[in-house]
Order: sequence, then structure tokens, then C-alpha cells
Amino acid sequence: MNVTPSRSTLSDITAVMMLLLFAVLSGGAALHESVAIDEVAHIGAGLSYLQKFDLRLNEEHPPIAKMLAAIPLVLRGTHADYSSPSWTESRKFLPHAYLGQWVFGEWVLDHWNDTATTLAWVRLPMLLLTLALGWVVYLFGCRIGGRWAGLLCLSAYVSAPLFLTFGPLVLTDVAVTFFSLLTLWSFAEIWQEPTPRKVTVFAAFLAGALLSKFSAGLLFFSFGFFGLSTRWRSIPGQPLAKLDVRAWRRLRWRATLRGVVYAAVAVYVVYFIFSWNQTSDVLYLIGHGPAWAPVRRLLMPPWLYLRGLLVLFFNFVRPTFILGTRYPRGVWFYFPVLFVLKSTLGFLGLIVTAIVVYFARGRSADGQTSALAPETAVQWRVLWVTLSVFTAASILGHFDVSFRHFTIPLVLAILMLAPLPNLLGRLRQSAPLAARIAIALTVVFAASSVVTAVRTYPHYFPYFNAIGMGRPAYWLASDSNVDWNQALLEVKQFADRHNIAKLEIDSYGFSDPAAIVPQSDVWNCQRPTAADDGQWVVVSANMILDSHNCGWLLQYPSETLAAGGMYAFRLPSPVPAAGTPGGPPLPADQREFVGIPVDIRVLFVDIIRHPEKLGPTSDAFAAQFAEAQAKDKAAKAKKKQ
Repeated sequence: MNVTPSRSTLSDITAVMMLLLFAVLSGGAALHESVAIDEVAHIGAGLSYLQKFDLRLNEEHPPIAKMLAAIPLVLRGTHADYSSPSWTESRKFLPHAYLGQWVFGEWVLDHWNDTATTLAWVRLPMLLLTLALGWVVYLFGCRIGGRWAGLLCLSAYVSAPLFLTFGPLVLTDVAVTFFSLLTLWSFAEIWQEPTPRKVTVFAAFLAGALLSKFSAGLLFFSFGFFGLSTRWRSIPGQPLAKLDVRAWRRLRWRATLRGVVYAAVAVYVVYFIFSWNQTSDVLYLIGHGPAWAPVRRLLMPPWLYLRGLLVLFFNFVRPTFILGTRYPRGVWFYFPVLFVLKSTLGFLGLIVTAIVVYFARGRSADGQTSALAPETAVQWRVLWVTLSVFTAASILGHFDVSFRHFTIPLVLAILMLAPLPNLLGRLRQSAPLAARIAIALTVVFAASSVVTAVRTYPHYFPYFNAIGMGRPAYWLASDSNVDWNQALLEVKQFADRHNIAKLEIDSYGFSDPAAIVPQSDVWNCQRPTAADDGQWVVVSANMILDSHNCGWLLQYPSETLAAGGMYAFRLPSPVPAAGTPGGPPLPADQREFVGIPVDIRVLFVDIIRHPEKLGPTSDAFAAQFAEAQAKDKAAKAKKKQ
């Protein structure tokens, strides 16, 4: 890939120093955090992929990010007991493997190996991948607008709370952003000159994106809309004659198609290799017996990928919580609101400055109005078309759960700042005073973003800027925007500081809190008992208004933990009865974790502590869940009548 941006040694050194600051902030914050919810499943799954060549765990996400994270674990000889029921009972996908992945991951982290060491090593590749993404942002920013543009984009990246929060975690978001950004740039290079080498590079990056997260499929819409845009407005190198442009466009579409086919083959090969030891029993409908075994094995990769897509589709509609209100499904303003609230004020200031300067700019001395490097005009269009596609998908979609699903639009928005330095130079020729003010504001906004990142350390999860008007994080949003079970180390410090022998925790996660806080047990803040009278309890911020209905606790003495990720409450003695002033809600007003009709956390903790129960519990849970859903549907139907 041809990336030879306008850079200098000094700008490269500055970029490296900025990335080192990011590593200290983001990596240091991760060392202060317990394992986050999805990490439990991803860590165990990634380790099993490399050790067993079996993709039975966590099929709802493609494998590449999890495998990258697990490489240090394999090299260090991290132990996993594959005779454990958490593995042997997970041959079936639903519900056995879905429940089993959490149990297996929990035992990898907290029973078979040292928790802190394992977590630190498995997060290292993800931190390195996040730093690599930052370097790519710098390179592309330099390529678009010069070295000052690269440094400006990088300053916005290294100070973005979203990347500081999730960069080191074993998740799919940074990986898909990294490969998608490289895919888009290489796609643009194909449209500049469709050589075989460029097609191969494009295919490799596209395969990486498709193997990182299923939402990478949106890239195909970006390709299509970009191609359509060339019909309305030409790009550099595009011929003017109708017949010539038709042949020109056909050549590039064919090159793109070849790249897509190569990428599909690469995805197939990865799934084929790493599912080699996975049972193909699910495909027995195709045929039984040894003669059909090769056919089933060949069909396993597309089947596994399709099944993962189906799981994503059925989980696409989830209840949403934003600005103190719960919605039964996604709302269009979810991501715009979080973009405003969870970005630094400096970054928002840079965006406003860039927009104002764009419309106020004048012509340069040579009469040109474009602030882009001519050789990157195609890349620029691909980037803003993709920003439009992914932003529209986020707004129109209903999977409004976490701001971390906005990583691709966010990194593209950061790159939209790249023309600003050249625009400022253009403005300087036509309005020197306005240019000096705009330059000063740009420097102040960029510096303030970095200062905000440093001041927020190490609590990036519950970060909200001043536009939130001082509202608590649990009112502004929920899920991983606030707490994702990462604050248990601080809970342990709290329990030790207060010499608490037994601590009830209403945590937001599937893990056993006793693995980090030995004196703890799972609690439901909606159903206190007489044993809780006068005791300290700890509640996730997500449980106060969203996943549970526990606003009643806010009137009692409390301590804020992890900058508002969790709260410790001192209950009165006695606790008022349900439905009375100062008491918990009545059963009819209670809510359950992640909208599931039963308290799934109790089930998870039980099978984590007793893995031999996984098979029977999975069957019982499936029946219980089906029964609860039927009752819920009947209640809704009755209510409509």
C-alpha cells in the first residue's frame, strides 16, 4: 500500500510521543480494571481457537481479534482444562455453548491461571493494535493534509475517551476499525490504479475486517455508494467520454470484485482451519455416515459464519436507555447524543472550528479552493461516503447499546479534521485576523482534549463532558457507557477499607464477583431481605435506573466508586417494605438485567461455581426462558385488549 505522507522526522517523533502517552493512559487504566463483561467470553474463546482448532465458543463474533489477543497466552502456556464440563457440554450452540463460553472464560481467568497476569498479557495485543490504529490515523492525516494535519488527527485520537476506554480490552471494535480503515484506503487505491498488487492488499484488509466483526458488511454499502458517486461527480483520473468512462468504471469494479472474492476465500480458509476439530453434527441434515463427513466439513465455514450473522440479527433489537428514559427499542438520537456527551469538549470545538473555517475559506494564490492533497482526493471521498453510511446505519439501526459500536464513524470523523490546517492557511490569505483566531482556537482545543484525557485517568468508562450539566452517569446512559463490571478491584478496596466481612453486590455482569471480592455475593437491589438491614451494599450504576429499578437507594448514605461506575449504599435498619416510601419497588415494577425475563446472573454464578451443572442448567434455562417469554407475550396481549 502506497503511504508516503508529507512528514518530517520531528513530526514522527512527536507522533510516537503522543502514542506513548496514549499507551500509558489507556494501558494504565486497564491495569486498574477487572475483566469487563464480554472479555470473559472472548478470552476463553480465543485461547480455545488456538489450542484446540475449535470455534464452538462465542460464535456470535468472528474469531480474528480473539485469536490475536490469545497469542501471548498460548506462548506462555496458559492452562485450560478441556475435560471440564464448561468445554465438553458446549458442543451444542444454543443454549449450551452460549452459557458455556462464560463459564469456560471465567475458569481460564480465575481458576486455572493467575487472574491479573492472564488479563494483563491478553490485553497487550489489543493495546498494540490500538496504537497501530493511531499510527494509521496519523499517516493518513499526513497524507491528506500534511504533517500538521496528521498531528491534529492524532491528538484527537489519543485523547478520545472511547479509544482510551476500549482500546486495550479484548473486544472486536478496535480490530474492525483498524482493518476497515485500511480496507477503505486500499479500495480507493484500486480506483486510482487497479493493479494486481493493490487488489491483493485490498483483499487482505477486507478479510481482516470481515473476520473481526459482522458489522464490517456495511463496507460493501460504502463501496456501492462510492461507485454511484462517480456517476454524479467525477474523481481525478476519470475520463470524460461516455464510452471511456464506462470501460474505466468496469475495470475498477472487476478489480474490486476480485478483491472481494479473494477476501471471501481467506475468510473461508480461516474458518475451515480453526473449526477443524469442531463437530459437524449440526449439518447431519445434509447426510449421515462417513461418506458425508467431508461434505459437512467443507460446509462448516459458511454455516458458522451464517449462524453468527443470524445471532447478530436476532439480537439487533434491544431495549435502550438514554437521558433517564428507557425505550423498548433503539432511538434515532442515541448515537448523536452519546457523540456529543462522550467526546471531549476540545474535540467538539475542533469539529465546529473546521466547519466554520471550511465555509469561511477563500481561494489560494493560485486560485485553488481545495485543501486536500490532489493524490488523496479519491481516498477523501471514500472516507466521507463511508462516514455517511456508518453514521446512517447507527442512527437508523436499533442496536443502541453502547458508544463502542461507533468506533468506525468516530475514527472517520477524526480524519475529517485533516484538511483544517490547509484551510487555515487559505483563510490566512483572505482574512488574517480571523485565521489567527481560528489557529489559536485549534491549538487550544487540541491541547485541552489531551489535558482532559490526562485528568480523567484512570476512569474512562463513565466519562461524560460538561454538556451533561453535572447529571450522574447512571441518568445519562447505561451499559458499557458507564459500567461494564470493570470496577470490582475498587469494590474490593472499599470492602477492605471498611472491614466488611460479607458484601452484597448488584453487579452488571455474568461473572462471579467473589473471584475479585471474596467476601461478596450476587444481590438484587429490588429484593432486599432482613439480613440486609443496616448493611453496606454495592450497586452498579446501570442497575439504579435501567437494568434494575433501584432509584430508592439514592436517598441513603453512599460512596461513589470508580468515578460513578458503581455505588456503595448504607441501607437503613430496617429497610422499608416494598412499595412504601423509601422502600424497594413492588414486584410489578421490578426489571431484570439486560431485559431478560429471569435473573440470569444467579444462573451464571451457579454454573460458574459448579460447572457440572452446565448441561442440565442449560436445558432448564431454555425451558424457563421460553415459559417467561410466553407469559410476557400473554401479558402484553392482555394489556392491549
